[in-house]
Amino acid sequence: MQSQTSPASWLRSYYFGRAIFSIAWIAAAVLLRGQPAVVAFLLVIYPAWDAVANLADARVNGGVIANPSQTLNVVVSAVTALAVIAAVGHSPYAVLAVFGVWAILAGLLQLATGARRWRRYGAQWAMILSGAQSALAGGYMISQSIGSVAPTILDIAPYAGFGAFYFLLSAIWLTATANRNAHA
Repeated sequence: MQSQTSPASWLRSYYFGRAIFSIAWIAAAVLLRGQPAVVAFLLVIYPAWDAVANLADARVNGGVIANPSQTLNVVVSAVTALAVIAAVGHSPYAVLAVFGVWAILAGLLQLATGARRWRRYGAQWAMILSGAQSALAGGYMISQSIGSVAPTILDIAPYAGFGAFYFLLSAIWLTATANRNAHA
């Protein structure tokens, strides 16, 4: 039986935490979408949270040097948070374009992280699928950012929703696997 501080236990908690954050973010985006200052904060905090979460996960799982895709994801997400600050002052189209580029890059890096972790933890198929879907969603966001309909935070909420779904699915899968292994 593994201790609570094992990397596998951390990963389950990490995935649950990421799902909870995304669900709370979506709820705030929907409920507070008419408050520009709150919307701006939510748009910046989403990639900033991703940077912090990836850094924490990389540190627990061998350090930033042992996790190059996550380390790069920390940098990409931090730069994205700064780019969102600039884009918010420019236009909602620019914000959606920034999120689109971020979704592509972060998705590809998440896919790489999931593939690297497959043998050690299992249940990474959901993270690999999530990374691929993120990259595709990013392309869609970029295409919408050059459209005629002004984007809102609600155009980003489904992206966060799919992320929450995949993180929750991975957490549940890893929990079920740990329970099966404990009872075997």
